[in-house]
Amino acid sequence: MNRMRVPVMTDPALIDELKTLVEPGKVLTDADSLNAYGKDWTKHFAPAPSAIVFPKSIEQVQAIVRWANERKVALVPSGGRTGLSAAAVAANGEVVVSFDYMNQILEFNEMDRTAVCQPGVVTAQLQQFAEDKGLYYPVDFASAGSSQVGGNIGTNAGGIKVIRYGMTRNWVAGMKVVTGKGDVLELNKDLIKNATGYDLRQLFIGAEGTLGFVVEATMRLERQPTNLTALVLGTPDFDSIMPVLHAFQDKLDLTAFEFFSDKALAKVLARGDVPAPFETDCPFYALLEFEATTEERADQALATFEHCVEQGWVLDGVMSQSEQQLQNLWKLREYISETISHWTPYKNDISVTIAKVPAFLKEIDAIVGEHYPDFEIVWFGHIGDGNLHLNILKPDAMDKDEFFGKCATVNKWVFETVQKYNGSISAEHGVGMTKRDYLEYSRSPAEIEYMKAVKAVFDPNGIMNPGKIFAA
Repeated sequence: MNRMRVPVMTDPALIDELKTLVEPGKVLTDADSLNAYGKDWTKHFAPAPSAIVFPKSIEQVQAIVRWANERKVALVPSGGRTGLSAAAVAANGEVVVSFDYMNQILEFNEMDRTAVCQPGVVTAQLQQFAEDKGLYYPVDFASAGSSQVGGNIGTNAGGIKVIRYGMTRNWVAGMKVVTGKGDVLELNKDLIKNATGYDLRQLFIGAEGTLGFVVEATMRLERQPTNLTALVLGTPDFDSIMPVLHAFQDKLDLTAFEFFSDKALAKVLARGDVPAPFETDCPFYALLEFEATTEERADQALATFEHCVEQGWVLDGVMSQSEQQLQNLWKLREYISETISHWTPYKNDISVTIAKVPAFLKEIDAIVGEHYPDFEIVWFGHIGDGNLHLNILKPDAMDKDEFFGKCATVNKWVFETVQKYNGSISAEHGVGMTKRDYLEYSRSPAEIEYMKAVKAVFDPNGIMNPGKIFAA
């Protein structure tokens, strides 16, 4: 494939050409815009785009992609820029295509329970739209207020409700895409049953914009949950968390099951925004949620809690009695990422099957503790679906590059352990640039070659988000 690219900034004529493809004022080249739109939540790579372009229609996106093919200019998609794998980072003179102005919910189908969204629709916007219709969009995470539907699809976003509702993939009924060639494809046409060959929709979900851009998506909605209730439970050790999960799953259909360490809780409590759940200090905590549709179901949850205490799996706990208490308990988990961002954490987003979680975490914890005993380690994650977030916090006195270099050296051992357990080096954050050099720990050489071959079909000139997932 031809990977040659011409940085737009070095050729003003190309900027002028780009401006003709969109409405006036929708191409930016000032330093502040380049910095803001050229990065995501990762801090590993310095943003260096050549221009930011804001299309407002599918036709404009198509024109941009065709122009980029002609001029061999690389394109990087930009949504809410909340990603944690540098998939939306433009570090090599690319043109950033922002979908901020393609942000409308175009259609609602009450019978099918679907909403047709442009890619720039913010997750919370879709959630509120669903609620206004008496329905529910269940894909939820801390960045729901800024993440966008297109980016969620590009990374197959997960979040806190996966144990009950699955990933973004489960909620995409159909989509329109502009491929790397500039073709517009309508994929699946919102059908529930469609046995007509390859489901190309699924290729684009999780592809991080490397095959083309999602320009419209039909999202499925669900009935609203009834009387959501949360418990926060303190455990004496990590090994106790999995028996607690099994005990509650035997009795209730959980909508969430999260965990976090005492260090994670301490960081959140230090902000002063939310009270401690109870007085007992515990090394690990589990947060679980269920629908208390009847008094009997709430009683069953309390009985299961008492059983866990009797077994020695739980030291203390609390159950929400109001909507405000529910929100406060969730803040203990949802505020972790934002709180620890002050320490420029080195993040690993890894997963294994649920049965392997205890042994896997012990090995990873031992590896990090042995090689970096002076670094503070913060654990949290979606333990109910086998997803662990390992966060190594940067000491204030240490240079960022030195810190990331030290953390990168331990990745080999961490990812060898992931490979040993047949796990994933990226459970929900994607590959981007931060994980591309480690892809072989989760994918075989043959798989990677097939993935590259698929990209070559949809993006023969290599202009679509190059350098993401695998090296350009």
